[in-house]
Amino acid sequence: MRFPDLFTARDASRAAALQWIARQAVEGLTAGRHRSPHKGSSVEFKEHRPYVPGDELRNIDWRAFGKSDRLYIREFEEETNLRCTLLVDRSGSMQYAGSRALQLTDSRASLGNRKQDYATAIAAAIAYMMLSSQDAVGLMTFADKISDSLPPRTMPSHLQALLKILAGDSGGGETDLGTVIRQAMLKLPRRSLVVLISDGLGDPESLGKAFAALRAQRQEVVFLQILDPDEVDFPFHDRIEFRDLENTDHREIIDSRQIRSRYIESLKRHNATIEAACRRNRVDHAMITTDVPVVDALARFVTLRRGGGVSGSLTFPGSVLAGSQPNSSAEGNSSK
Repeated sequence: MRFPDLFTARDASRAAALQWIARQAVEGLTAGRHRSPHKGSSVEFKEHRPYVPGDELRNIDWRAFGKSDRLYIREFEEETNLRCTLLVDRSGSMQYAGSRALQLTDSRASLGNRKQDYATAIAAAIAYMMLSSQDAVGLMTFADKISDSLPPRTMPSHLQALLKILAGDSGGGETDLGTVIRQAMLKLPRRSLVVLISDGLGDPESLGKAFAALRAQRQEVVFLQILDPDEVDFPFHDRIEFRDLENTDHREIIDSRQIRSRYIESLKRHNATIEAACRRNRVDHAMITTDVPVVDALARFVTLRRGGGVSGSLTFPGSVLAGSQPNSSAEGNSSK
């Protein structure tokens, strides 16, 4: 799979032009545009502090000395590159594809209209955006456990290595997002950005605890919740055989009209629990449906995020989520 097989030249250019600014201080390996927790010598002045023996003489502010007859050191905010790790869900529920989901690419990329395909495309777009800004990006894919892992790198050639993993085995089976995130924490760089791309259809309490653990580790966290339009508005009206995509032996014929209202109410409660956990732990959360063009969704999210926290659904004309707007706030159980 190659990036040109995923996106048109126009969309690739749009993705490259997006700028992701870290909200918190990050630790990186090279000079960049994100605030670092360390003091440095960049162009952005931070503050004066009194001189102490051993300080570099070149950092003395001689103008301040002339005015006060005291020695002060000029401190600057060091800037660094961002290190981002993409956590991409490959569990069975991500295999669902409804008739309204976008057909993402041609056959060369072997992607269709499953939620997993959408997650693959948006992960690729984020990676391309990060690498275009000389930020480092890595990848972990998972179902019941972490299956593939690639540490963050900044080289442009790193994109192809990421795409190779994303185009690999489709995964399947069950997952518990809380358990997987705790496994991932053992491999994450310090003070980095973690982007979880998943449908979130698991235990929201476990997920909330995992978010709290990530934040305690001083990670910046973003959750992109990918849902098929069918999962949002449940458009079925007849007796239909439903098959569990994580336990393929489980099938059941149900009159969809009898369960529709209960399903929608259950999904609302589930998503409300997730949104509350995200606000509580200052996690930016966006719900995106697979009928929305990938780069449009990413551009909207990045724009909203620059203006403040994001918690809620990204809505577009014609999307099933239209009508509910994201909550731009500084804060950041349905079964599969």
